[in-house]
Amino acid sequence: MSLRLPLPRSVPSQDANTVCLRCWRKLSRASIPRRQLFSTMPSARQGAVAVEKGRTAIGKDYFWPNSFLREAFASSVGGTRRELQSSVSKSASRTDTAPAITQEPTPTPIDANEEVLPHRRRKKRRDEAEANSNPSASYPIAPDASAQLAALSSSLPNRSIRRLLTTYLSLSKPRLTFLVVLTSTAAYSLYPVPGLLAPAATATPSLSTLTLIFLTTGTALCSSSANALNMLFEPAHDAKMSRTRNRPLVRKLISPRGALVFAILCGAAGTGALYYGVNPTTALLGAANIALYAGVYTPMKRLSVLNTWVGAIVGGIPPLMGWTAAAGQCAHEGTWQELLFGEGTAGGWLLAALLFAWQFPHFNSLSWSIRDEYKYAGYRMLAWVNPALNGRVALRYALLTFPICIGLCYWGVTDWGFAGTSSVVNGWMAYRAWQFWRDMGHKGTARGLFWASVWHLPIVMVLAMAQKKGLSERVYRSVFGFPGMEEEEEEGGEGLYDDGDELEGKQSG
Repeated sequence: MSLRLPLPRSVPSQDANTVCLRCWRKLSRASIPRRQLFSTMPSARQGAVAVEKGRTAIGKDYFWPNSFLREAFASSVGGTRRELQSSVSKSASRTDTAPAITQEPTPTPIDANEEVLPHRRRKKRRDEAEANSNPSASYPIAPDASAQLAALSSSLPNRSIRRLLTTYLSLSKPRLTFLVVLTSTAAYSLYPVPGLLAPAATATPSLSTLTLIFLTTGTALCSSSANALNMLFEPAHDAKMSRTRNRPLVRKLISPRGALVFAILCGAAGTGALYYGVNPTTALLGAANIALYAGVYTPMKRLSVLNTWVGAIVGGIPPLMGWTAAAGQCAHEGTWQELLFGEGTAGGWLLAALLFAWQFPHFNSLSWSIRDEYKYAGYRMLAWVNPALNGRVALRYALLTFPICIGLCYWGVTDWGFAGTSSVVNGWMAYRAWQFWRDMGHKGTARGLFWASVWHLPIVMVLAMAQKKGLSERVYRSVFGFPGMEEEEEEGGEGLYDDGDELEGKQSG
């Protein structure tokens, strides 16, 4: 039996006959190095080495003997391997050159796209290509029509008439102007008169077609003047926003003097058309709208959040203009007191209130989508000043549309069926406003409320015109006639026949 102690595994085995007992004891007492339970290798190097070894082994043992798989995977595996090796070499070089007292540097992160499935990578590249080719497609709201027209104008020849007309048209904000004309025309047609439009352009008991032409033309010119002045006063601020940075004055497609002359001419022509072709009260409202939009609302946007309420008043004046234009044809004296506060003026104020209330869910959702740009440009909007109040205001005024539409039925502007049909559309916008308030504009609720408001206004206006008070009855009578009319005609015919017999008898006598 041997009395020698066993040697540790780290000491190489020796022949017992060639080592003395003293040396044998020294070797047995030698310190055994501790096992490294955790690797000190950086995590990036561990992953790179593991992936390199695994993929190299699989590639040589399994994939590479198959020619089809080699062609399919060689490029991707090779590219991944090269990227991992480069990342490991960078992290290793930083580790070697760093001082001893500093912590180990954070390893270079691996590209996350390599971990995503191939079809998702292709979709991401396709979306990025579409966004680069068409930046307006990824913008959260509809692009500005003035900016689009200005971009079109810049691509035309310098001294062409088409470029000149396109530039001036972009100053008028054509989409906003069209909406203003639409609301005034709808209010004009909703005024309670025996007929919708008269066949002749003369004084008749129904609405005049010529008055409607003057109304639409004058309203469009007044709106163009106000919009041109708005862009004239804030080109430096428009340049800070993606939606307005391509407007004509920002891109210097027209001089400030030319824009001022355009605004003055449009304002004078529009007010004159309303004064001579409609009535002085409507012309006064048109001039007041220009002053309120350009002189109060535009500078107030950089001072207080109350600018939204002022802008809502501006949006409510055009329906009142349409109502006074129609009322002036049936008025006794035609004074502003009679047209604005006389008997039967409740319908005009209710239509103005409808447009006033509609402005808040529409604009609050629009401004929330680009709230950072409004903040950067210096415009004080509820969307970034007080987001919670922004949602509450949108919901509050969306609910206000219900009693306004019922009031139109109560005051005899529309039939009572309008209360039911309008409630469906108002309920849709109110539900979107509730979602917008609940989620603070996130989860796509701002976009949902914006498009709900875009469709809400024309649908409600069309429903009101289709259900105008007494319109269905007049349509029914024009198709089927009045009850008892045939009997009256027969009785009248018999009387004429009898009179003819008497006349013939007298002649024969």
